[in-house]
Amino acid sequence: MSNFDGSDNGETEAASALATRPALGNLLNELQAGDVLDGRFKILGTINRGGMASIYKAMDRMTKRAVAVKVPLSYGEGDGGFYARFQREEMIGLTLDHPSVVKFVRCEVKKSRPYIVMEYLEGRTLAALLNERPQFPEAEAARIASRVCEALEYLHRNGVVHRDLKPENIMLCQNGSLRIMDFGIAKSAQARRLTFGGPSSMIGTPDYIAPEQLQGKRGDSRSDIYALGAMLYVMTTGTTPYDGDNPYVVMNARLNGDPEAPRQTNPQLSPQIEEIILHAMERNPSKRYLSAMAMKAELDDYSGVNLEGRSKRLRSSRFLSAHAPLLRKIALFAAAQAVALLLVWWHFRHH
Repeated sequence: MSNFDGSDNGETEAASALATRPALGNLLNELQAGDVLDGRFKILGTINRGGMASIYKAMDRMTKRAVAVKVPLSYGEGDGGFYARFQREEMIGLTLDHPSVVKFVRCEVKKSRPYIVMEYLEGRTLAALLNERPQFPEAEAARIASRVCEALEYLHRNGVVHRDLKPENIMLCQNGSLRIMDFGIAKSAQARRLTFGGPSSMIGTPDYIAPEQLQGKRGDSRSDIYALGAMLYVMTTGTTPYDGDNPYVVMNARLNGDPEAPRQTNPQLSPQIEEIILHAMERNPSKRYLSAMAMKAELDDYSGVNLEGRSKRLRSSRFLSAHAPLLRKIALFAAAQAVALLLVWWHFRHH
């Protein structure tokens, strides 16, 4: 069976693993198959357990439908930042109603513990499919990206910016539909009071995060367009836009350079698809598509896309990535020299 997190047989494997470690499950205050939340949601099994929360398959006794229940682990409930994001995710999710956005279930009862209820999805995440088939035909990749654009346009028109768009958060369902999921770090005009202020304002996933988010800015609809461009890059080339030994090298490359032209990696790509990818991934947000619908219009008929030569104006980041250790040493040496000069200046000024 395929399930909410896109992995095969995930429920059986996760439930089996938890069954062999009941002490850990109890310590984390996890739910077990057969438990009933607030008299309504009967737990059937575990779909996925992350670092801060678990997702369970459950039966909604009121509607007689399968649902997915997301429950923070015990230490997640005690983390103020995570708990604020968890609350915000539900608040935003309950305002959304679009066929390509995961549906949240409203719970009218007073909850005995924090949890979020969503529709149960049969399918695979885009990440799971990319693990099996790293490179998609460009027409298929364009169709998927176009459908994501529809959902993004709906979100943006309703004041919601996802801010963590990535293949793990795109579900391709067995019935042919698509869902955008996980609004844990989304920004909404209706949820400003729940905005998370943690130790760093940089949030997102290194391979897909927009440069302005790396600079600590909150990001807007154009940040989601950048992330979709990066996803289209991965789907059509089989590689991520930036390479590096660690996330910091990847993020530095994104701030200071452009990705390798997609057709350098996959010469079979059309120049038009390459143009769309690079347009979405412009480092300067003002140079990206003005809206998700503008990007969708070109994806739906990309044979007529005007070629503006973006691939010829790229500033390579490969030197930065390849020479990151040397550049760090140079920066440390320069800093040490600056400190030494400052000490010499201070000595002569006070003696």
